[in-house]
Amino acid sequence: MNPRPIDREDPDRLYTVTGGRSRSDEGIFDSVTLIVSECEPKAGMQSEHMRILRMCERPTAVVEISATLGMPVSVVTILLRDLLDMGRITVRHPSSSVADAQAHTPAPETLKQVLDALQRL
Repeated sequence: MNPRPIDREDPDRLYTVTGGRSRSDEGIFDSVTLIVSECEPKAGMQSEHMRILRMCERPTAVVEISATLGMPVSVVTILLRDLLDMGRITVRHPSSSVADAQAHTPAPETLKQVLDALQRL
C-alpha cells in the first residue's frame, strides 16, 4: 500500500521534508534527468528517500518521481541531492546519450556514397 502523496498546499510539511532548504544545486537535475538507485533503502532513512530508492530500481525521470510522490520538482531535487551526496543514486542525463549517438553517426559523405550504391543496384 502506497502512502498518500504529500499535500502540495501544505508548506509546513514540505519545509519539514526538505529540512528547511529551498534549493538544490542548480544544473544537476532537470525534469528529464534519469535517476537510478544504487542500493536498497535502509532502516532509519527518511521515508521520502526510501520511496525514491524503491521507485528508481529502474531509471526514472525526475518529473515522474515528482508526480508519484505528489511533490513539486523543486522539493524532489533537494531530496535527490541528498541521495546523490550519500552515493545512493546515480544520475543519468539523456543529453549525454544523444551526444554519444551523434558521435557515432557516419559522416554525410559516407551516407551519400551508400545511397548512391543502393540506387545503382
